[in-house]
Amino acid sequence: MKRMIMTGCLLSAAMLSFGQTTAQRDSFDLLSPVEVRAVRAGEKAPFAKSNLSKTEIAKRNLGQDIPFVLNLTPSVVVNSDAGTGIGYTGLRIRGTDATRINIALNGIPYNDAESQGTFFVNLPDFTSSVNSIQIQRGVGTSSNGTGAFGATVSLSTNEVNTKPYAEFNNAYGSFDTWKNTAKAGTGLIDDHFTVDARLSRISSSGYIDRASSDLQSFYLSGAYLNKGSSVRLNIFSGKEKTYQAWNGVPENLKETNRTYNSAGTDRPGAPYDNETDNYTQTHYQLFFDQKLNTSWQFNTALYLTRGKGYYENYKGNEKLSKYGLPDLVLGDTTISRTDLVRQKWLDNYFYGQILSLQYRKDRHEWVIGGGWSRYQGDHFGRVIWAKYGFDEGYRYYDNDAWKTDVNVYTKWQYQLTTAFSLFADLQYRRVQHRMNGFEENPALTIDRSFNFFNPKAGITYRQNGWQAFVSYAHAGKEPNRDDFQANLNNQPKKETLHDFEAGVEKRTSRFSAGVNLYYMLYKDQLVQTGMINDVGAYTRINVPNSYRMGVELQGGVIINKWLNATANLTLSRNKIKAFTEFLDDYDADFEWIGQQSVQHRNTDIAFSPALVAGGSINILPVKNFEISLLEKYVGRQYMDNTQNKERSLDDFFTQDLRVLYTLRGKRLGEWTLIGQVNNVFNRRYEPNGYTYSYVFDGSITADKFYMPMAGTNFMVGVNVRL
Repeated sequence: MKRMIMTGCLLSAAMLSFGQTTAQRDSFDLLSPVEVRAVRAGEKAPFAKSNLSKTEIAKRNLGQDIPFVLNLTPSVVVNSDAGTGIGYTGLRIRGTDATRINIALNGIPYNDAESQGTFFVNLPDFTSSVNSIQIQRGVGTSSNGTGAFGATVSLSTNEVNTKPYAEFNNAYGSFDTWKNTAKAGTGLIDDHFTVDARLSRISSSGYIDRASSDLQSFYLSGAYLNKGSSVRLNIFSGKEKTYQAWNGVPENLKETNRTYNSAGTDRPGAPYDNETDNYTQTHYQLFFDQKLNTSWQFNTALYLTRGKGYYENYKGNEKLSKYGLPDLVLGDTTISRTDLVRQKWLDNYFYGQILSLQYRKDRHEWVIGGGWSRYQGDHFGRVIWAKYGFDEGYRYYDNDAWKTDVNVYTKWQYQLTTAFSLFADLQYRRVQHRMNGFEENPALTIDRSFNFFNPKAGITYRQNGWQAFVSYAHAGKEPNRDDFQANLNNQPKKETLHDFEAGVEKRTSRFSAGVNLYYMLYKDQLVQTGMINDVGAYTRINVPNSYRMGVELQGGVIINKWLNATANLTLSRNKIKAFTEFLDDYDADFEWIGQQSVQHRNTDIAFSPALVAGGSINILPVKNFEISLLEKYVGRQYMDNTQNKERSLDDFFTQDLRVLYTLRGKRLGEWTLIGQVNNVFNRRYEPNGYTYSYVFDGSITADKFYMPMAGTNFMVGVNVRL
């Protein structure tokens, strides 16, 4: 199943996190729930970070997934299988993909334990329940879950609404896209109890042919609050059904048939109508916070994430032997191939606990914490229909897996002088992963363990509107499930990252500017090389030396009371010092005869553009009326690690236009009208794709597939809060 985000700078009517005053930023930090403060970077922590408030999140929430809410932030590139930002979406930060970005929901790890990917499609309209987001680029202060090799994104929903409310958000747009959200809260009852709830539905036909999405979700949170303690239970769930659109558009159709979708076309005649991905994921989170005295606080959380679902494919002319069955003999006829419909299932549980003890007094801030998690997953495949040779519901593979993750950490911050503060962070993490077979190699059992020691340290200067820092952070990361599918003598090694950062910024009430420098040195980074392992699967290989280095520039200005603007720019160099590319070798009859190798040196890391920029111009012609022009530029991206221009994605520059108008009245409540036109100038662009290269008849051929985004499209919405 395809299970496959910002030192802040955007302003609008009220400036975003980069333009916030020091008092506003401190308030954001102090008002965060205890369990979130334990894992987020404080304002004096020496890391590139940004906070996004509830107001700014709401402006961008028209049904698109969380990556698109964060699209205009520095060093971020987003993509969408369906071409609209609804359904399966992805993001990269500093060129690193979702498997290298640590995502936390209220401090609880969200990344898939096995693939380490982040699948926002399983959190439909979760944005409507989020009250704050912090994004740290680089290693940052990540404490729970998989190692952060590109960024950490912390989303919090645990705010306390003291007054009762009801809210209805409805939006409609291109491609028959609908978003319907109902929210309500009791406010604080008897000074102790509060309940908040949300029910959502999002549907869209998608830009790509048949790339439909039917997404449903709910969120329920109840809390008991006392003078020194609180208990909160969150239950939220997402159910998604999406028509598969992850095959991409082949190069020969990119200009003439950009919405082409090959999914389902194995079926003779019309495409198979249920070539879909179906998954339900439900989260249970129980929090307990206790203020022990004026200096000490304790918190803990227990969690369970339950996921179950499948994707379904019509497969034509499949070999019976591929599914573990002998040829079928019917009289004088031997049948070795058949059409069939198969489902690949995931049935998993992910549960654990996080806890921390926090101390604040005089010049010291200290956190001792840790967590443990356990993943139990069953991977199995079923054939639900076949023209010949199968019993209904036949299982052709069934592989269990377990993963245990334990960590302990301590963080210390010391106010050395009124201007200088010191920060240190030490973490020990142990991971054990057991897999009882794979689809392509059911007899292979893997039992691997990894130990990581991750120190972080830095110093911050903060005075008179200036803030500067230097820091070092170390991260270790285990391979994902697919990397292990090789023989026991050819197993992947863990990856290591040394992250060096330095930044300086200046803020006033009307102006902000900053620069951040980074150097991320990887040891044994796992990359795609085209190599086939001993079971015939393409696998990632550890390369000894690679790096990312760059400069991130940000600025914002309030020109007058009706006009403000922002901009951000990332310039980077992302290199693999040396690696060997492997190419499948076919003779003139297209029979596979092995692999050829090609040596490469000092090539760009795939999907790591050297230039990424974003910006906004915000006009406030009258009170409660805002017009924003939003712009994004992404430079050339190579689809593999060879730095071959023929296997790359062209650069692109897009503009969106957003209009907001708010009406307020004692009887009417608050009505906000939102309209957004995406890709105003109808640019043709593809932020994602993939390539496959091989040798045929003595020459190298590269097949290329692209994930186009929609041309000019719109969404309009009405948000009513009573």
